[in-house]
Amino acid sequence: MCEKIDYEHLPPDEPMDETDVSLRAYLAALSDEQLAQYDPSWSDEQLIEWDGNFRSDGALMLVCCERDVEIGEYRRVLEQHRKHRGIQS
Repeated sequence: MCEKIDYEHLPPDEPMDETDVSLRAYLAALSDEQLAQYDPSWSDEQLIEWDGNFRSDGALMLVCCERDVEIGEYRRVLEQHRKHRGIQS
């Protein structure tokens, strides 16, 4: 039996607010195939186009959030998330 990993609360040693959990839940819903397409060398514009869920002001569109998620935080958490899921560039 495979244990279900709680991607919404990784890494466990970081304090998280509602926005942190929402961002991780958003990334957990992305397929392995889509996450494997990500290239850390992309420009911000390429990343925004790849994701397709950023507002015109440059913040990620999320529900249940206390603050905006800007591109730098998105990249950092996305790369952590891919690592936890075992997806390599």
